[in-house]
Amino acid sequence: MRSTLKIAEQAPALPSEDELRELENLYCSHGDTVHYTDKPKFFEGCEGSFVYDASQTPFLDLQMWYSAVNFGYRNERLNNAAHRQLDQLPQVASQYLHREKVELAALIARDAEQKFGHKGRVHFNVGGSQAIEDSLKLVRNYTGGKSLMFAFEGGYHGRTLGASAITSSYRYRRRYGHFGDRAQFIEFPYHFRGPKGMSKEEYGEACVQKFARLFESEYNGVWDPKAGKSEYAAFYVEPIQGTGGYVIPPMNFFTGIKKVLDDHGILMVVDEIQMGVYRTGKLWSIEHFGVSPDVLVFGKAITNGLNPLSGVWAREEMINPTIFPPGSTHSTFASNPMGTAVALETMKMVSEGDFGASVMEKGARFLDGLKQLEKRHKIVGDVDGLGLALRMEICKEDGFTPDKATLDWMSDEGMKGDLVFEGKAHGLVLDVGGYHKNVITLAPNLMISHSEIDMALNLLDQLLTRAARR
Repeated sequence: MRSTLKIAEQAPALPSEDELRELENLYCSHGDTVHYTDKPKFFEGCEGSFVYDASQTPFLDLQMWYSAVNFGYRNERLNNAAHRQLDQLPQVASQYLHREKVELAALIARDAEQKFGHKGRVHFNVGGSQAIEDSLKLVRNYTGGKSLMFAFEGGYHGRTLGASAITSSYRYRRRYGHFGDRAQFIEFPYHFRGPKGMSKEEYGEACVQKFARLFESEYNGVWDPKAGKSEYAAFYVEPIQGTGGYVIPPMNFFTGIKKVLDDHGILMVVDEIQMGVYRTGKLWSIEHFGVSPDVLVFGKAITNGLNPLSGVWAREEMINPTIFPPGSTHSTFASNPMGTAVALETMKMVSEGDFGASVMEKGARFLDGLKQLEKRHKIVGDVDGLGLALRMEICKEDGFTPDKATLDWMSDEGMKGDLVFEGKAHGLVLDVGGYHKNVITLAPNLMISHSEIDMALNLLDQLLTRAARR
């Protein structure tokens, strides 16, 4: 006992938060997204819809790690799956098989075949950008080496070099030389900022027609009518734009886009990395729009933010072993057993009961509350949502001019932890997105309670009131 106490007494004290900040400033790269704010917050705990700082102040998280933690922090069922795998088979080289990989791939592929009408296969990787890279290889390989893609204005597919080439924001490419295979970016029907006098559906149809015009003549630059060939291999789409500000297109939009693609032999690749795994009330958000993709990319929430796992589902003719043989693409940790075990448990969990109906009901309640805030606060220009993918656009008092500065202030204000709900101090974690970085992109815990939704609306109301008075 004495020696144990002596060791404990001699153990060095943990660095203070100020000391950690000094170390971080000296030794951590600032090339990630941490330093978008001047003094990033330290957190020490999490549970359900909340993260906690050193003083145990609860911060209601309305972005859930960019929609990676769809099922709540420290979800007991998914954490238990991770612990079981940790105790049984936590590591194995990806040149060998393990049960969880095979079961998960079969579950995803069978579900896709039922929904989309095509047999397919699943290829795993670790992060979303890596899965996008794998999909680019699949597409290029299948189309005889074509490297040009279509993508949407406002679209985001990652920050690796290949993913940056199909992401519309030039700032992600600017410092890294010329991107000869940069996508051609097509207008997305962002109705709130679209032409006046058009309904959402009319605007969607106008965008489809603008895209279709590219194929009217060889002089429009993408199509050789004599050969019946396009220079472009695929169109990369987010059914609902993520970083672009949770922009939701009209329900008739993708049927029109898909017809143009099918008529000209161009593939549709659907990026479900942020909106997949029930964020919109369905396993894949593309299910809302009545089209079948050729390739589907997923990641983030399939492991609830635990051991990373991503993947690509593709139609059989694109991914079968004769066309995509062993070694076509690889990552050491691609189908890691920790990730596949948690993802398998996630898929089983969401298949029990009507999980989607619960998400849609909560989303309707949340959206109704946002609409009430829109009525009360002039700086709220637009709100919208599908399931629990929700948006609130912050504008000048004219209700339209983007106001990035006010939203940045609101985001920092929420992190102070001094909002009051039921007599107790709270913080509010918000994510900023949108074409003008003036949109609150709301991605709460899919298991959020009604009382937590009411709390979220109350805290947002307080922030909006403060913003109007500042």
